[in-house]
Formats: sequence, structure tokens, C-alpha cells
Amino acid sequence: MTPACLGLALMVSGCGIRQIASDGSLLGLVTPYRIDIVQGNAVSREQIAAIKPGMSRAQVRDILGTPLLTDPFRAERWDYLFTIRRPGAEPQRRSIVAVFDGDVLKTIELPQGPLPTEEEFVASIDPVKRKIEPRVLELTEAQRKALPVPQRREAAPEAPVGVTRTYPPLEPR
Repeated sequence: MTPACLGLALMVSGCGIRQIASDGSLLGLVTPYRIDIVQGNAVSREQIAAIKPGMSRAQVRDILGTPLLTDPFRAERWDYLFTIRRPGAEPQRRSIVAVFDGDVLKTIELPQGPLPTEEEFVASIDPVKRKIEPRVLELTEAQRKALPVPQRREAAPEAPVGVTRTYPPLEPR
């Protein structure tokens, strides 16, 4: 009887139960909720292609957004930083440096190399890695011709509904 009680005590005490997997789950069943942490401006290759030396600060801000860092001691430099940590996806960090000469853009620096396109960025943060089919936003000429021709309706003037009143003129005659 004593060995049975000892075995039962070991099982109840949880010596072998407290196994936490590398992903943070308890026994692979219970996983804690982890939020997406996004900081900064997500800048794509298409946005960088729209930026040209000689643009004003306002034009750069319109395309890239407000910079995350503006150094009060180096007013000619704007730093655009972007970080994202999402469960199931690799953390990403990107930085872009815009250097101005007065109010005119002098250079754009990409320390980590070329940026991803918008489609590549969306694919990189998708933890399921599902295939996203691009949506067709315009009809082809054959599809336009296949559409039914809308019928024109002549709008008949509607008769007034309810009581109609007449009022005397505002100015005396």
C-alpha cells in the first residue's frame, strides 16, 4: 500500500506535468495570447521609388509619413524606423534615413538594403503563409461588353404630396 500511495503522491505533485514547450505552450495545449507589436512606419519599395532628390520636406512627409525620429541636433536628418514582432512570423526591423539640405531632400539611405514590395511585406508577416490571389480591380473590354445595358428611366415630375399653401408676397406692391 505504501508504494501505491507514493506513486500517487508523485503523480499528483506534478513533477512531470510542468513541461513548457519552446513556443511557450503548456504541454502543447495551452498557449498564451501574444499581441502583434508594430512600431514606426511600414515603408515599401513603391514608396521609396516615389521619392526623388530635390523634393521638399512636405512632399517626403506626404509619401513616407511623419518620421519616427527627428534629431534636434541634426535637423537635416530624418529617421524612419519600422519594427514588427508577430507570433508565428520572424521579427523584422527596417530603417530609412532621409538627409536634407535645408528644405530639399539630398539623399535617401537604406542601411538594410532594398525594401520589400507591399505584396512581399504582407506575405512576410502572414504566419500561415497562405497564397493570396491578387484581386482584379478593372474589367477587361470583353467583360465590359458582356454587361447588360442599363435601361434609362424618364423621371416624371412628382406631384406634391400633402397640403399645398400659397403665401402673400413679402413686399407690398
